[in-house]
Amino acid sequence: MSSSIDLFDLHLFIQVAETRSLTRGADRACISIGAASTRVKNMEETIGARLLNRTTNGMVMTAAGEAVLAHARQIHRQMERLRTDLQDYAQCVRGRVRIQANTSSISEYLPEALADFLGRHAGIGIELKESLSDETVRAVTAGQAEIGVVAGDVDTGVLTTRPFGVNRLVLVANSRSALARQSEASFEEILKEPQVGLHEGSVLHRFLAQRAEHVGRSFHPRVQVGSFEAICRMVGTGVGVAVVPLSSASRHAATPDILCIPLADSWALRELRLITRAKSELTALAHEVFQHLAGFAQRAPASVALPPHRQFAREAALAVC
Repeated sequence: MSSSIDLFDLHLFIQVAETRSLTRGADRACISIGAASTRVKNMEETIGARLLNRTTNGMVMTAAGEAVLAHARQIHRQMERLRTDLQDYAQCVRGRVRIQANTSSISEYLPEALADFLGRHAGIGIELKESLSDETVRAVTAGQAEIGVVAGDVDTGVLTTRPFGVNRLVLVANSRSALARQSEASFEEILKEPQVGLHEGSVLHRFLAQRAEHVGRSFHPRVQVGSFEAICRMVGTGVGVAVVPLSSASRHAATPDILCIPLADSWALRELRLITRAKSELTALAHEVFQHLAGFAQRAPASVALPPHRQFAREAALAVC
């Protein structure tokens, strides 16, 4: 009887579980069906429970098999992460941290927040991935990212959270637009106008499409571009209106042709939060980056934490950005 389960056993079990076939699983693992059968049998003897049942529809996992599969996949992810980290060391990179966040956090806040840290740690690599907040929570929980930035009231479960500021979405419109005469506008009425937006794969596009669906409308921009700067330039020509982060509008819409108008919808003002797993589940580097980002938000509120909605004066909203 085998007294241990090795990494190849776990790799084989994942293949068998995913294909629901011992034959196809063995083929994927590049071993004979006989050797695969022996390894699975030894795993069952070591654990003391049956892992797979053979049915007319293929191999079906038992409750014990489901538990083994969950652990096997987690160990596989950790091994992949180990290989990546070792490659980084071989290339003189001391470590790498994966961060997921929404569009505005990646384009507006995180570059400045990370600049000082990266400047002081030449051997550090950062992977930034754009995702919706619920996707970010799932990725951090599953260990697919070490740190996340989420917006709004998304449930973060048992994850560690820290404030990271506020994300405000505003309308940018050409000064000749009918909407330019309003002190604020609802997203539903904005949808009656031609839209300028980011490409369909962007998180902001997907978020606005979801909000449009909530009011029974669709979100199909007349023009799709690749950056907030390009959005503001298109709005300046009068081809449509757009919803963008206030920080982006302030930076890119500095022209008399464009006005910033508050959105009346409550979701337009969303708190940003840093999320991560427990310290014991992080590398020392990932924890250090998380602490740095949390400290940055406290030290530089003007760069991250925008003023509350009630303080967003009408005069400022209608002024040229």
